[in-house]
Amino acid sequence: MPVEPAVEEALRSRIRVIDNWPQAGVSFQDLTGLMADPVTFALVVAAMSKTLGSETIDDVAGIEARGFPYGAALAHSCNAGFVTLRKPGKLPGAVHCVDYALEYGSTSLQLQTHALGQGRRVVLVDDVLATGGTAAAGVDLIRRTGAEVVAVVLVMEIPVLGGRGRLEALGVNVHTLLTA
Repeated sequence: MPVEPAVEEALRSRIRVIDNWPQAGVSFQDLTGLMADPVTFALVVAAMSKTLGSETIDDVAGIEARGFPYGAALAHSCNAGFVTLRKPGKLPGAVHCVDYALEYGSTSLQLQTHALGQGRRVVLVDDVLATGGTAAAGVDLIRRTGAEVVAVVLVMEIPVLGGRGRLEALGVNVHTLLTA
């Protein structure tokens, strides 16, 4: 569901594109300006909530790091719990771990084994959908706890990198507010 034109214009006015970062050939979509401005941050959260419609959710899972503020704000607006998917070594106790590839490297993502559970309805949140590796790892982690992934919600999608198809192949609904 695309955002209204006026909302899209407001959001795009706060996004910077940084070419050749973090490496040559990558055009990094810097969405931090969306969070720095309270008006556009509120617009993002409202638009994310609207994409969910009347879905009942129990929890929102945010991917480190930029998925944290968007996810926590969405959880608050939906009266849901918030859990974090973190990089290795940052969560105490037993964790599920998934290694995955990025468009410019590889890494791992972890979720505490007790964070979610059977029957929980979860929305996964991050800022940008590129190849879908990070979000696919998040879906895998959430499902390992027995929880259901209701949707993946992202601020921006870079369609040429194919992430949407990767996530839809996993059987999840994908909602993005903008395309690059």
